[in-house]
Amino acid sequence: MSNTKKSTIEVQGSAINILSKEHGDYISLTDMVRNFEGGSALIEQWLKNKDTVLFLGVWEQIHNPGFNSLEFEGIRNEAGRNSFFLSAKKWIELTGAKGLLASAGRYGGTYAHQDIAFEFGSWLSPEFKLYLIKEFQRLKEDENRRLSLAWNLNRTLSKLNYRIHTDAIKAHLIPPEITQAQASITYANEADVLNLALFGQTARQWRDANPVLEGNMRDHATIEQLLVLANIEGMNAEFIHMGILQCERLKRLNQIAIRQMQTLTARPGIARLPAIKGEKHGKLRMENGK
Repeated sequence: MSNTKKSTIEVQGSAINILSKEHGDYISLTDMVRNFEGGSALIEQWLKNKDTVLFLGVWEQIHNPGFNSLEFEGIRNEAGRNSFFLSAKKWIELTGAKGLLASAGRYGGTYAHQDIAFEFGSWLSPEFKLYLIKEFQRLKEDENRRLSLAWNLNRTLSKLNYRIHTDAIKAHLIPPEITQAQASITYANEADVLNLALFGQTARQWRDANPVLEGNMRDHATIEQLLVLANIEGMNAEFIHMGILQCERLKRLNQIAIRQMQTLTARPGIARLPAIKGEKHGKLRMENGK
């Protein structure tokens, strides 16, 4: 279960693990039944129920395009009979289900998407389900609050570095004789050096592609992108002080942004940034010069 974040909540004295994956949060059914009489056998008893099979089937049809509906029909027809048996592993193997996870190892056991786990909680005990939902919501609220604080901190850091960046531009790239309007073109041009290095597009290109969104691309950036932006903004200021040409600065900043985003996300395939080519730099200057 790579690329998975693990959290733990406590519900009526039971420590329950939660795996946060890209497509949702999965709650340990194995942990949920730990303090119930019957233990893990309760999971298979619940899966044997025809209403459970119908619920799982509907959930998969809504959320899983790869769900094997033909196999599901066969399982549904057998569900409810005395001889019927269904484990989480068998359900996954036969139907390609995504709502349940069953594995051994570090995070071993049976996990279910939160929607399904809450349904299982109702079957176990309505009281247990209510406490489970309450603690799960508290966990999500805490996570969102921490993310918001981190995002705001990185946005503030980016704004502080903006002053360092503009001072370097003013000191080295803007002749004293030009007008404020002419100077603003240079500032915008250098801002787009950073935009291209990190986001792969200029501010104008982003606005054209997102006409209904408020603010700019930086207002909609991720925490990782804002941190990298703050880093390359300071670096670009130093490159300007060193007298490095814009085309070379853009190339270096793009390479730095790629490496840093790959490190921060730890998933190079997801955070891969576009490498900057010479023709893009020419287009940048033409756009801002209009």
